[in-house]
Amino acid sequence: MELTQPIRDVEKLAAMKQYLRARSLRDYTLLTLALNSGLRISDILCIRIGDVVDYQGRGTWTVKQAYELREGKTRKYKRFPLNATAREALTEYLTEQGVTKAKLSVYLFKSRQGYNRPISRQMAHNVISKAAKAADIRERIGCHGLRKTFGYHAHKSGVDVTVLQTIFNHSHPSVTLSYIGITQQDVDDVYNALAL
Repeated sequence: MELTQPIRDVEKLAAMKQYLRARSLRDYTLLTLALNSGLRISDILCIRIGDVVDYQGRGTWTVKQAYELREGKTRKYKRFPLNATAREALTEYLTEQGVTKAKLSVYLFKSRQGYNRPISRQMAHNVISKAAKAADIRERIGCHGLRKTFGYHAHKSGVDVTVLQTIFNHSHPSVTLSYIGITQQDVDDVYNALAL
């Protein structure tokens, strides 16, 4: 079985976001949150509006700087900061949805079928797959690949592998390096970039 890979090309990530933004703010926000949080898709789909919104009453609200959740796989409580990109996408999406006190218990990524149910993992996978195809990504990309993409780009931007190990709850840094898809080309690039 072929493993999902991180999306290494930032231009293709931008193309995926552009494709989804033109079609559905919900799906665009799902992708943006996944890319900027490193969360498992199962944890993202469990988020309710009240988890990410500070509601002050009378229709006044702001997106939180961070939120806490109990991870489905590990059952550990973790705090996840929401960066500016994620907060911006959430603000735009939730403004379109309209936030009221009654909606705080509604799932953030609500299914169009049934009352207050999140979209399914399969639906999320379909959304990501269509966007990847539209961006001409040929590798196998799934929802879990977005978590790997977060780790890959964090590592490439200088985040220490031990920090990513903690974020992903991995037992050893080598597990994390393998997980985020560091390739021989990435190693070669380090050697070729140095000119001491």
